[in-house]
Amino acid sequence: MLFYVLIPLIVILLVLIIANICVVQQAQAFVIERLGAYSTTWNKGLHVKVPFLERVARKVSLKEQVADFPPQPVITKDNVTMQIDTVVYFQITDPKLYTYGIEQPMIAIETLSATTLRNIIGDLELDQCLTSRDIINSKMRVILDEATDPWGIKVNRVELKNIIPPREIQDAMERQMKAERERRESILKAEGEKKSAILIAEGEKESAILRAEAVKQQKIKEAEGQAEALMKVQTALANSLKLLNEAAPTDAVVKLKALEAFAAAADGKSTKIIIPSEIQGIAGLASSVKELVKGE
Repeated sequence: MLFYVLIPLIVILLVLIIANICVVQQAQAFVIERLGAYSTTWNKGLHVKVPFLERVARKVSLKEQVADFPPQPVITKDNVTMQIDTVVYFQITDPKLYTYGIEQPMIAIETLSATTLRNIIGDLELDQCLTSRDIINSKMRVILDEATDPWGIKVNRVELKNIIPPREIQDAMERQMKAERERRESILKAEGEKKSAILIAEGEKESAILRAEAVKQQKIKEAEGQAEALMKVQTALANSLKLLNEAAPTDAVVKLKALEAFAAAADGKSTKIIIPSEIQGIAGLASSVKELVKGE
C-alpha cells in the first residue's frame, strides 16, 4: 500500500525537479527572485531553482545591442530646424541594475538621447553640425554612458545616422555642390588640355631633333662617301704613277701621256684650256702624222 503512495510522490518530485532545471546560454544571465526579492544572478551553465520559492525575474542578454531611434527635431544655434536620427550601441554590464534600476530602459535611453542631442546641437551652427559629426558622437556617448551607468548599461558608441536640414537649405547645398563639381571638372579639363599640349610640343621637338639628326647623318655619310671616292681616285693615281715610274718611261712617252690627259680635259665642260709649251710640239707632230696618214 505504501509503495503505491510513494510512486506518485516520487514521480511528482521528479517532474518538479525537471521543470525547475534551467540552462543559461552563453552571453546570457538570469535574474532570480526568491519570495519576491532579488536572490541571485545565474550566468551560463546548469541551474536548478527551488520550486514555488524562486522564479526567473528577467532573462538578460549580455551581447552588444543596437537601438535605432526615429528622427528627432532639433534647432541649431542659428535657428535652423533639422531632423536627426541616432543609433546607440550599448551593452548590459549589470543584470541586477538593469532589472531593478529603471522601469523601461529602452524608452529611457531614447528620451535621454533626444534630450542630449538637442542640447548639443543647440550650441552649434548649421555648418558645424554638418562637419562635426565625430565631435557630436563623442559628446553624446560620454553623456549617455554616464547617465546609464546606474542602470547597469554601458554605451559603447553613438552615431548620427542622418542629418536632414530643411528643403530650401538642401536645394542651396545641392546647387553649391553642383557648382563645385563643375569647377573641379573645368580644372581637370584645363589640366588635361595643358598636358596634351605639352605632350604634343615634346613630340614635335623630338621629331625635329630626329629629323635634324637624320639630315646630319646623311650629310656625314655623303661627305664620307666623297672623301672615300677622292681617296680611291688619289690611290689609283698614286698607283698609276708608281707603275709608270717602275716602267721607266721615255720622255716621249711622258709627253704623250700628258697629251692624252689634255685631250681628256678638252672633252670636259671647260671652255678654256692652257697647254704647256713642251706639249705644243708634240701636238704639232701628232697633227703632221695624222695628215700624212690621210694623204697616203
